[in-house]
Amino acid sequence: MFIEKKYNRRTEKDYNFIRTAFYMAFVSFVVFPITKLMYNLKIEGKENLPKSSRVIYAGNHVSYIDPPLISLAAHKNIAYMAKQELFQDENKLLRFLVHTLGAFAVNREKPEIATFKTVKSVFNTSWALGIFPQGRIIKEPAIEHVHKGFTLFAKKFQADIVPVAICGFDGYAKKLFDKNITVKIGKPISYTLDEDEIVREWTKQICEFTGFENKLEEAKEKATVS
Repeated sequence: MFIEKKYNRRTEKDYNFIRTAFYMAFVSFVVFPITKLMYNLKIEGKENLPKSSRVIYAGNHVSYIDPPLISLAAHKNIAYMAKQELFQDENKLLRFLVHTLGAFAVNREKPEIATFKTVKSVFNTSWALGIFPQGRIIKEPAIEHVHKGFTLFAKKFQADIVPVAICGFDGYAKKLFDKNITVKIGKPISYTLDEDEIVREWTKQICEFTGFENKLEEAKEKATVS
């Protein structure tokens, strides 16, 4: 049930009752206590959470704990797009969690047909979709490059995008109350906007929440001046 050879293809059956229950239990009884006790987790902007499950949660990517943090903040089962390397990682626990918690592989530069089919399957269930538009973990406090693939999924499936900012991460906690993290949920971005506008609005909200430098906007201003 949990081990798939085709990492980019999942169906509605993969998001069944058992996986849904396991996911909820994992977030409630593992993620919540650990993040509260070790990262003093705070969540802001819950009033921005939409009621619909046809939503794309798009966060900045600063660590391996971002997916469970966003799921906890959204109080939602979220199927995340992930790089295929994670499904073959030497860390057995990480590999198990990636498989079991419903993630699926994606070509970040050019989404494949199987990926679109998987997204459709996700939206046919009570789960939501999770994407990290930067494509990989970025430790620099700036947003410079954003993959536009998430805008294609938003338009194809008419799903609004909810920006989620991971704020304050400066390393993994090693003891109780060692770190402080705040997850801030932004205002939904309509899928009806054009692709560039969606990227600009997502970047703007994430940078405002995190205090990161908006290098995308800087590049645009330089291009306009020249």
